[in-house]
Amino acid sequence: PRLALECYCDKGLPALPPLLLPLGVRCSVPGLKRAVLKWVPVLSWLPQYSIRENAVGDIVSGLSVGIMHLPQGMAYALLASLTPVFGLYTSLFPVMIYFIFGTSRHISIGTFAVVSIMVGSVTEKFGPDSNFVVGGNGTNGTAVVDIDARDAYRVQISCALTAVVGVLQILFGLVRFGFVVTYLSEPLVRGYTTAVAVQVLLSQLKYVVGVHTTRFTGPLSQVYTLIDLCSLLPKTNIATLVISIVALFVLILVKELNTYYRKKLPMSIPIELIVLIVATIISYFAKFRTHYGVDVVGAIPSGLKAPRVPDGNLFILVFPDAFAIVIVAYAISISISKTMALKHGYKVDSNQELVALGLSNVFGAFFQCYVVTASLSRSLVQESAGGKTQVAGVVSSIIVLITILKIGSLFAELPKAILATIVFVNLKGMFKQFNDIPLLWKSNKMDLMIWSVTWVATILLNLDIGLAVAVVFSMLTVIFRIQLPRYSILGHVPGTELYVDMDAYEEAKLIPGVTIFRSSATICYTNAEMYLEALQEKSGINIIEQLTEKKKLENKLKRQQEKEKKKAKKAAKKLQVQPCMQRTFVESKKHQTVLVSPTEVGPVYGGFDGQVNSAYQMDPEVSDACPADDDNSARENGGVKTEERHRTHSVILDLSTTSFVDTVTAKTLNNIFRDFGEIDVSVYIAGCQVCIVQQLKRAGIFSESILLNNLFVTVHDAVLHTLERQELSCITKM
Repeated sequence: PRLALECYCDKGLPALPPLLLPLGVRCSVPGLKRAVLKWVPVLSWLPQYSIRENAVGDIVSGLSVGIMHLPQGMAYALLASLTPVFGLYTSLFPVMIYFIFGTSRHISIGTFAVVSIMVGSVTEKFGPDSNFVVGGNGTNGTAVVDIDARDAYRVQISCALTAVVGVLQILFGLVRFGFVVTYLSEPLVRGYTTAVAVQVLLSQLKYVVGVHTTRFTGPLSQVYTLIDLCSLLPKTNIATLVISIVALFVLILVKELNTYYRKKLPMSIPIELIVLIVATIISYFAKFRTHYGVDVVGAIPSGLKAPRVPDGNLFILVFPDAFAIVIVAYAISISISKTMALKHGYKVDSNQELVALGLSNVFGAFFQCYVVTASLSRSLVQESAGGKTQVAGVVSSIIVLITILKIGSLFAELPKAILATIVFVNLKGMFKQFNDIPLLWKSNKMDLMIWSVTWVATILLNLDIGLAVAVVFSMLTVIFRIQLPRYSILGHVPGTELYVDMDAYEEAKLIPGVTIFRSSATICYTNAEMYLEALQEKSGINIIEQLTEKKKLENKLKRQQEKEKKKAKKAAKKLQVQPCMQRTFVESKKHQTVLVSPTEVGPVYGGFDGQVNSAYQMDPEVSDACPADDDNSARENGGVKTEERHRTHSVILDLSTTSFVDTVTAKTLNNIFRDFGEIDVSVYIAGCQVCIVQQLKRAGIFSESILLNNLFVTVHDAVLHTLERQELSCITKM
């Protein structure tokens, strides 16, 4: 096929070089327009924006979300081990970029607890306090940490990490790698976010009780943090603890009222912002920091900083940690986006969402932002407050911008305990995911295992290693299910053309002489041998035993024939019959010459003159068993009494569940046809999809021994053919 490479160019550009014409290159203005509208979605919907229908809802929801951005941005910045102002930057610049390139109308881009804690683990790992100790040593307690230098270096790390994450997301979007999120099952994502919520809780407890814990990184860091926190509980700052309890009580109470009166209130009470303002005012006049030793936010610089290129030397350092953040941030964003799109009846382009997130992060990295994703709580507020388009995000950005320029510095006396309680309250939805445990116990224990392993691995091994372990375990469960499928024998439902599992349906009846076998999973190299073993077990046909018995019988018949020949020769010499009457029996697989005396011909063949019609040969592919002979347990064969070798004359393989065919599958099917054919059992294939038939043809499974006549569209067609052939076989025998 010709390469269909579409070249988007303007009318004014010169004609394409002749060398490109054989490649099928096309150049058109409509193509350029489609490409621009695809990669810059705002140009497709903003010109058609209806002010009358959408403006009021977008403004109200934008104000609500903007008010939420302020406390959440400042609080989640602490999770990222950054000063609160960088959370405000993150709530401003990336939102504007997503407005241009995003395809979801209802999600709120910005800070989020899960991603913030993942960023914090990276900044703390590469910028620990021990690297910035000045003025003494740590052994006698006189060491002092250079906070300004530490925070500045952590900002550089977060910017480099954000840039790398953004570039990876753009590349993944361009190569249409959006499907990768499908490998993150819902139990995995929910177990992971629940574990992250526990880590967030542990990281913020020090602000609630007013102690300074040691920062731990790597596996078992959460265990060490909890032990260290418990050891420091006697040093709890009572004033900080009282502030936290009061703020937590007020936040929970008002949020519950907001939920209860959600339909009656024009907009939710911005209790987080109210608590923020009230706590700052009280802290300022009561001198919490100087009189009671309460830890406060500190100076917040006003205005915007000039853009700065991230430090390229740190890219290699943070590159391994970026992959986990890319996957988690995208999984959270696309899941919320698709939920909103399904509810409101529009489509979200998963690959364009990757590009939009990537551009938001790359642009934000130049303005000292850290990694962004969609926030579930803010997205729900934006949607419930009447937001219709991304214009709501622009309105929320204006609120944040005003705060950064004029109001931000007023929050210098805000206690950090208030930000910690805001984080706690917003984690309520994640902690509710513990209810998944009893539900999954009742519905699907395998999903419960995935949830549990993900949670434990993330808690004990940290976020990046925990996610890797969770993905590997989830994939192993899929392999385990494929390798150990359910094998069943199908029976016929009388009066229908349905064939169902006989163990599950009592109405299903077994068809005499016909075994219909089905696997619940695709036959592939991982379970091909088990498929063959299950087929023999379910059908009651042991191929090895049958072949061994057949060989023994043939050897016995051969020995008996040799004895008969010797006896005949001796009798001929003794009687000296010249020439003797000779008759040749022609059989399907062996030839026998028997010498018969004239006195023996009459009694044996009813007085015939020794001539026997030898034109009839039995079809070797047709089973010896007829319906009329099913009750017979033995037969005479050459004077030797042998039991019936088997009762099944046909096997039908239902391959309707097969989704692909590999070389091992083709060899397995070939072996089944060959082995069952040697014991005179016909094998048929039914229910294959067209693509499977094509793959079987390419694999060369259909040949002289295995014809296309053995292939049927449905199981019922195969059964009818089998019964008709068996009936003709019995008539021919009679």
